[in-house]
Amino acid sequence: PPGAPSHPGGYRELSGREVEVLRLVAEGQSNKAIGVSMGLSALTVKSHLARIARKLGTGDRAGMVAVALRTGIIH
Repeated sequence: PPGAPSHPGGYRELSGREVEVLRLVAEGQSNKAIGVSMGLSALTVKSHLARIARKLGTGDRAGMVAVALRTGIIH
């Protein structure tokens, strides 16, 4: 279906940095705040979020966090 991961279990492909970005998103941090805490530009954070969204099959922050919690990517 449209918006679905390219293959089941796509969340397993998240890099350590993507998981960290996702954890900070779950804490409610902005792209700018995430960038500051990780030493990245806000644009780089946005790029990480785009890859995370593609891998998890969801397009918004709330959806990413929901999938991450449901699948145990973050706790």
